[in-house]
Amino acid sequence: MENADQLVCLSFASRPNRLKLLRCVIRDAADLAGLDSDATDAVVLAVNEACMNIIQHSYKMKPDGRIEIEVVQEPDALVFRLRDYAGSVDIEMLRSRNLDDIRPGGLGVHLIDCLMDEYGFLESPQGGGNIFEMKKFIR
Repeated sequence: MENADQLVCLSFASRPNRLKLLRCVIRDAADLAGLDSDATDAVVLAVNEACMNIIQHSYKMKPDGRIEIEVVQEPDALVFRLRDYAGSVDIEMLRSRNLDDIRPGGLGVHLIDCLMDEYGFLESPQGGGNIFEMKKFIR
């Protein structure tokens, strides 16, 4: 990652009420990186959805898990790396529910797919858990 600049590194408990603080930090980082308002709204929503998925599915709503997020500005992209310490994710099981199924929830993967330019899991880190990376290109 040549010419990458770490904007923020944050660690927080796997509790939904912590996401409001996270959204504020992500909005400020996106603004600092020069994203326009639409792209800023997109990354705030995508990061929120990814973290909620970690809370719901990886930690199963247990409040004592830890989520770490690193925001890095590369010359052409804003990069978000989310790390959890839960069990390994079965990537084959990740999918959005059918969009014809009208009900709340279940659209996090679909939203991330629509809002971010690149995303995916990185190699499992030492010590277990998962690292999920998302990129939003700076236009």
